[in-house]
Amino acid sequence: MAFKTADDYSLSRVPLDARRPMWEVFMIRFGSVVCLPLLMTGATIGYGMTMKDVIIATLLGVTIMEIVSFLTGVAGALEGMSTSFLSRWAGFGQLGSSLIGLVISITATGWFGIQNSVFAEGLYSAFRGKVNIQLLMLISGIAITLIVVYGYKMLSYTANIAVPAFIAGVLWATFKMLGNYNMSEILSSPPPGPHLTIGVAATMIAGGFMVGSVITPDLSRFNRNAKDVFWMTLLSLLLGEILLNFIGATMAHAASTSDVVKIMYNLGGWFAALLVIFSTIKINDLNLYAASLGVTNFLDAAFNVKVNRGIITLIIGIIGTALSMMGILEKFTSFLMILGIAIPPIAGIMVVDYFILRRFKKELEESRAEGKLPEIVEHINPIALLAWLIGALIGYYVQWGIPALNSLVAAGLAHWLISKMWAITTGRKMIRFVKGENA
Repeated sequence: MAFKTADDYSLSRVPLDARRPMWEVFMIRFGSVVCLPLLMTGATIGYGMTMKDVIIATLLGVTIMEIVSFLTGVAGALEGMSTSFLSRWAGFGQLGSSLIGLVISITATGWFGIQNSVFAEGLYSAFRGKVNIQLLMLISGIAITLIVVYGYKMLSYTANIAVPAFIAGVLWATFKMLGNYNMSEILSSPPPGPHLTIGVAATMIAGGFMVGSVITPDLSRFNRNAKDVFWMTLLSLLLGEILLNFIGATMAHAASTSDVVKIMYNLGGWFAALLVIFSTIKINDLNLYAASLGVTNFLDAAFNVKVNRGIITLIIGIIGTALSMMGILEKFTSFLMILGIAIPPIAGIMVVDYFILRRFKKELEESRAEGKLPEIVEHINPIALLAWLIGALIGYYVQWGIPALNSLVAAGLAHWLISKMWAITTGRKMIRFVKGENA
């Protein structure tokens, strides 16, 4: 039998007959939200807040993430395109979109390797050090890669198993841990640690998933309409954030510590390892999926080289696995954090360009009706690149509020303002950097 990979419409629109039910896309998205890092965030904010304030901060954080997720997600669903591919006609042009694909792919590949290390370390602890950790990294990395090679369908199958298993495990751990505590006392107890404001907590919550909000189109392109996008994004964020933040905060109040992961490991080595396994599978398959879409778009936009997304996934997965085995990626965490700051501005620019400036509205609508791609595309948009730089610098240097949100809003405003000023200065109705176009 031939080895068949799934390209998943990486360089084309997802046709309407390939769109999937809301609940199916929701499960994949939900799986990226309910994970151990979110449980740790819940414990961190719960350690410094009352349970009531935890809920308020969570709702504020969810509201911010939902606005970004919904707007980018609707654009992805309407056009049937991933984030990096859609950016060709939503602000950045062909060459600009290749840079976006490159940044997203490097960031996602790096985190894939780091999460693969976390995955292997969880198994290593469960085996009590009796199995070579590099071998575990190799097995886990290749296993995740093979899942993603087969595309969206395999992501769906994996989510349907891993998500319920992880949630069931967390609920069981919560019940076991809190069995000897009075729940009403926990809910009304003061924070066990230093006070944390609602604003700071909301910042932690929203900032932690901002990159995930930006790449919403990678999944929402499989949604059937804007209504499905709304429920897919809202339910995954609302249910996931409230559930995990509440459980993490409850554990922090009960045990008077924010180190919930350590507490869960004390519940049993194999049990904790299984939670790590299910959590990492759900995060890492989406890391690799986003990376494969980004690289596919980069190669096509920059070099006009079309490569099957599944093949790209295999190559990236092998590279990420090898780097995690060599222990190199941990040294690049700071670099990956910097790249992470560069991603939120992309959403601000795309949302402004697609919904407000609407520079390629006509071409997108006409080609969408025919199930094709627009024939006209900018080579590069210098305004968008300048706005991207402005947003990234503000996100890096301005630490007030939510840096990821600051950079997103700043980039969007800069793109709109510079585009309008340029149009007024040149006496043009619309600024488009298309060869031979004067208006």
